Amino acid sequence: MTRPRLIAVALAVAMAVAAGVTIASADAAVTVSAAASTVEDEGADCPVPALPDAGALPTNAKLPDPFKRLDGTRITAKSDWRCRREEVKKLAEKFVYGEKPARPQSVTGTVSSTGVTVNVTHNGRSASFSARVELPGGTGPFPAVVVLGGFGADTAAIKAAGAAVISYDPYAVGKEGTPRTNKQGAFYSVYGAQSSTGLLMAWAWGVSRIIDVVAQSDGRILRADAMGVTGCSRFGKGAFVVGAFDQRIALTMPIESGSAGVPIFRGIPGEGAQSLSSAYGEQPWLGDAFGTFTGNPARLPVDTHEMVAMVAPRGLFIMDNPHIANLGPRSASVAALGGAEVYKALGAGDAITYWSDVQDGTHCANRPEWRTPLQQHIQRFLLRTGSSAGTFRISSRAAGRLSDWTDWQTPVLSDGPPQSPSPSPSASVSVSPSVSPSVSPSVSPSVSRSPSPSSQSAGQGCTAVVTVQNVWDGGFVASGRVTAGGAPLSGWTVRLALPAGSAITNVWNGRLTGTSVANATWNGSLGAGASTEFGFQGTGPVSGLAATGCAAA
Repeated sequence: MTRPRLIAVALAVAMAVAAGVTIASADAAVTVSAAASTVEDEGADCPVPALPDAGALPTNAKLPDPFKRLDGTRITAKSDWRCRREEVKKLAEKFVYGEKPARPQSVTGTVSSTGVTVNVTHNGRSASFSARVELPGGTGPFPAVVVLGGFGADTAAIKAAGAAVISYDPYAVGKEGTPRTNKQGAFYSVYGAQSSTGLLMAWAWGVSRIIDVVAQSDGRILRADAMGVTGCSRFGKGAFVVGAFDQRIALTMPIESGSAGVPIFRGIPGEGAQSLSSAYGEQPWLGDAFGTFTGNPARLPVDTHEMVAMVAPRGLFIMDNPHIANLGPRSASVAALGGAEVYKALGAGDAITYWSDVQDGTHCANRPEWRTPLQQHIQRFLLRTGSSAGTFRISSRAAGRLSDWTDWQTPVLSDGPPQSPSPSPSASVSVSPSVSPSVSPSVSPSVSRSPSPSSQSAGQGCTAVVTVQNVWDGGFVASGRVTAGGAPLSGWTVRLALPAGSAITNVWNGRLTGTSVANATWNGSLGAGASTEFGFQGTGPVSGLAATGCAAA
């Protein structure tokens, strides 16, 4: 199958979101290169009304209006965004990620040409961690990009652009593979192993403490006023949260973040991405409170387009992979488009980029398409020597349409007297012939919207149900649900029958051997009657896909 033509149009002051594509901009004159704050949370002093209780939340299939305050009124001035952002922050903490505590009572450490050390003390509890530093050529002080997890980020391009790399191990701050009742790492050493805060927010807290130490240093090596963050996959989720919740980050660059990252929660079930229950259960990435929303994200009073907006007006470069439906790229494009409406309203429409125009579908690959825009973003937002405007390059494989998810209009914000909201001005749009304006944000024309079970197979100690989630020309995504019988399981294996000409290319929450999927390390133990999920992507026909057996390990 030939590579589809791709949408590649510049972001505009007015975005033709109804067509699911982007537009040209008149915002280039706006200078936001120095938009990073000197404080972690500018709205910390804003009064926030009492947040709703989870049990009283209404169901709303549309994305929440980012411009509507908790009291029901809409903001009318750009200066209103500071406190409206704080409301979004509090909602995201309560219902999605868990609370990010304010700066601890004591943060000390060191900065050298090879590393940063962090020592934290709060309420009698202490913790320490460190990060490795790699400097570019030249003379400092240097801007720096914090790289979470050590893979997927083009560190050579970062250093070649003139920024240092701070290699940050998130597991030192919030360890994966731990139960929610006994979380481990520096964050939980300070705030308790049973903290309801998820790993993504704990990782973000750790980056904020690194910035604290850099800000307290003599400034000869690293610049605290020119910090960026990036990471891929689960670390892309982390990078996204880091940038949203610390306004000192001048440039946020999540890569292929998937479910619990950039993609809108409301769009994930219809796209065939990793399910919310799977993302919630795989690791304690999200806060404990999110567990009540995995089956019905439409009850959430906040969604990720508003977390995108929390980064505004600072630099944001979202890199995505349209070839893996499990990553939710269509839902991610909707989140970016929705958040870009806030950027636009603040006069910073050229500070956000979304890029899924890539040919190589390998997860977390260093892509040549991203190298130049990556360096341009570093030059503009960290070095402050460039002026390249943001752009949206959305692949026709995964082009979402914002208008299908919204029932609100973008207001014209002013610092003068209040103005009535008005629709976004129209703009001319260049659409690739391969993209239909009628495509919904959750399915392409060749995809069945309603998942249907392909097969159910009982076996020795467990039952497996395989459900086809998405089908397109030449490929498919399916999920499997394993349920223990009357006795607990310590492991399981599901045998699959593939149609002739089909092959499995990617598996998550499981391990593939031939045509069998065994449990991953974190989801093998099941109590009697308990269930877990895995998923897989394949090429070829899907008719006849079946689970032929389930066996306890």
